[in-house]
Amino acid sequence: MDTSTVDRAFRAALYASADDHAALDTGASLLAADPAADGEVTRRGVEFVAGAWRRGWQPADVVRIVRRELDDVHERLVAALILEQAPHDRPRGPRWAAQLAQLADDAPAAPARPDRFTHATALLELYRVLLRLPTLEDLDEPQTQGETRAGRTITTTPQSSESRMLTRIRALLAKAEATEFPDEAEALSAKAQELMARHSIDEALLAGQAQGGAGPTAWRIGVDQPYEQAKAVLLDAVATANRCRAVWNEPLGFSTVVGFEPDLEVAELLYTSLLVQATTAMTKAEAAQRAGGRRRTKTFRQSFLAAYAHRIGIRLASAAEEAAGQAAEEAAGEAAGQAGAEDRPDGGLLPVLASREAAVTERTESMFPETTTTRLRGVTDAAGWTEGSRAADRAEVRTRRRLG
Repeated sequence: MDTSTVDRAFRAALYASADDHAALDTGASLLAADPAADGEVTRRGVEFVAGAWRRGWQPADVVRIVRRELDDVHERLVAALILEQAPHDRPRGPRWAAQLAQLADDAPAAPARPDRFTHATALLELYRVLLRLPTLEDLDEPQTQGETRAGRTITTTPQSSESRMLTRIRALLAKAEATEFPDEAEALSAKAQELMARHSIDEALLAGQAQGGAGPTAWRIGVDQPYEQAKAVLLDAVATANRCRAVWNEPLGFSTVVGFEPDLEVAELLYTSLLVQATTAMTKAEAAQRAGGRRRTKTFRQSFLAAYAHRIGIRLASAAEEAAGQAAEEAAGEAAGQAGAEDRPDGGLLPVLASREAAVTERTESMFPETTTTRLRGVTDAAGWTEGSRAADRAEVRTRRRLG
């Protein structure tokens, strides 16, 4: 295959500075004038996607950064490349497979293809982003099983780990998000958190009884613009309450949350639900403010979400401290009436949780040996702060037991 056209186009467009529009136009013109190069252009795009995987990226990460940096057309193009690369990829874990399935489900009907020059320009813009992706921390997800057929690896997804308990939790949070009555939202959220705690404790006990099991892993959770700093603070509060650790990557728009998989599942669920509830409450509060003649929408929203995240963090930390005291009292009372800790239903729970918390800390420090702290910026609207704090109080969420 003659690849000279593609080589010349890529040399012109992909390695120039990001704002060099003339170089981009030169590369797009070369590709547009040679339809025979289309297959090679796509093949190179698939290679760029595989290169992103080698640098630690996952499908959802790539789609998120393309959405952040470019436009809808580029998001459709990268999704198509990811799905085309998937059958040639090595076996991956269940979360990776779920991301691919979500991409396939979300794929819209292909719009009418633009003229060749416009299409080539979009591809080159996308490839520029893919080539410049930095190396990320390896999440080291457990692999799914795979088999080889006709020289190709076919990845199979294991049976979903989501139990009926998680289905119930999702349903409760969905109702909390949808209701217009704060008291009902509080009750639903509290019940969901109770089930989350039970789910996590059951998983921890099973792992302890098995004397091993999988160690902590890490998930990347998107922290989208706008007001991403307040959202990152909210995610950190939820992660901490669920015995996880969150590290925010502001330039790339995500937090890496480290923990055991059951805790990661519920932390992601709770963060998503609280964010939806916060947005709903913020919209209503903002409408009331604007009806009174206020017009500072951006500062109101920023202060609202910052206060919401701050207040949720305080409430979760307080609930964790209270639960730790209750757990200690219960353990002391049972110890007085039982012959041995090993005979109590929860006799092995506290040591297991302590071991898991230490393992999460060790994994986080191994992945991120150097981190920095940051302060919330741009919080200047008193009304927004007040309304955000009130919304957080209404979104009462009781955390699970934690060790002191």
